[in-house]
Amino acid sequence: MDYRILGKDGPRTSALGLGCMGMSDLYGPADRTESLATLAAAAEAGITLLDTGDFYGMGHNEMLIGDALKTVLKPYGRDRFLISVKFGALRDVRRGFLGYDCRPKAIKNFIGYSLQRLGVDHIDIYRPSRLDPDVPIEDTIGAIADLVQAGYVRHIGLSEVGAETIKRAAKVHPISDLQIEYSLISRGIEDEILPTCRRLGIGITAYGVLSRGLISGHWSKARDMKGDFRGFSPRFSPENIDANLALVERIRMVADRLGVTVAQVAIAWVAAQGINQGDDIVPLIGARRRDRLSEALGALDVTLTAEDLAVLRAATPADAVAGGRYPEAQLAHLDSERKAGA
Repeated sequence: MDYRILGKDGPRTSALGLGCMGMSDLYGPADRTESLATLAAAAEAGITLLDTGDFYGMGHNEMLIGDALKTVLKPYGRDRFLISVKFGALRDVRRGFLGYDCRPKAIKNFIGYSLQRLGVDHIDIYRPSRLDPDVPIEDTIGAIADLVQAGYVRHIGLSEVGAETIKRAAKVHPISDLQIEYSLISRGIEDEILPTCRRLGIGITAYGVLSRGLISGHWSKARDMKGDFRGFSPRFSPENIDANLALVERIRMVADRLGVTVAQVAIAWVAAQGINQGDDIVPLIGARRRDRLSEALGALDVTLTAEDLAVLRAATPADAVAGGRYPEAQLAHLDSERKAGA
């Protein structure tokens, strides 16, 4: 496993991070035993960055990681792991989303519960999951900075915010990284957001590198999506899925030529976007089974040449994907989707 510094002055992290959401929420039923085994296998492979959210499974995901730290991860010690927690999303008893709360008082409440569920005395990276339109970002970051001063948080991150918000946040406190979707078919950060982060020395932790499985090479239209939020995702809808799976076949042509899988090419492409920039992009892989984890780890051995990268960009133009990243109602909450001056 390779390691790097996340951002200009951030923490040391493995070259791949493990996104743990699917072990608790949104992708249909998950197996607890397999989830714990996957966490153990990730640690054995050298992965140190574990990403979660206090609203994943209504706290279930934090409790799962907390249990793992006491059992399968205990031999490595707490300090081996970089625990990243998102907060602020509000949910109801039916697990619907109600909006966001990033008031300073709410943050003090959220972190108290997170520390208890995780069974730790600090969180390595703490970040608002979305921009709260009713709370200035300066107030939110200032409140987390107070938690840094008190020793409950080590580093401050951001998630799905635009260039102007990033600049405002960075004036309050150093930002270690921006967590945001980035993949071969989701390249919206390249125009404004990524250059801004690089100017400010902020790293990128990229989620959705396989576009929620769409460009994994394993997706089938026959898949049962009961209890799976992808059933409501525009890119998986009947009117868009055929066009998007055609893009996957273009990626597969490159993968077959290199003798690797589609998923490995897609992950390697994201990582390669940071190679000449101080390795400032860390892909988060959403594996919740050991076989998928093993496949994703194989991406670390894939070297894409300049020609390969050019072929992949030409095969998947930025505007070729059919459908938005989220349904329109959720896109409205994404500060990252707003253009400068809008």
